Amino acid sequence: MRTLTLTALTGLALTLGGCVLDGGNPVREAAKAAGIAPPPATAPDFVARSRREGEDFLPVGVSAPPRPIRAKSAAGVKDLEADLDASRQRNEARGRDAAKVGGTTQAR
Repeated sequence: MRTLTLTALTGLALTLGGCVLDGGNPVREAAKAAGIAPPPATAPDFVARSRREGEDFLPVGVSAPPRPIRAKSAAGVKDLEADLDASRQRNEARGRDAAKVGGTTQAR
């Protein structure tokens, strides 16, 4: 008799466990049907304003849409590197000038 009860309880637990893994919660659904479940929480106003309309999480296996911005070409990368190098050289020259001025001050 005891093994029959344990077997039945194990079968019930596995069945209900399968329902939970399937995304449903039988206790929650029963509470909703009975009208005793609390109302779903609403997002705060600043959160609701920051969300995009109609967008949701992508399902598994679906690729994200292509991005509208493409990577720079090789020539664009070289131009950017040249601009950054020129900016670095200007900043280093200004730093040397500031160091010279800072070194010539006299204490009173």
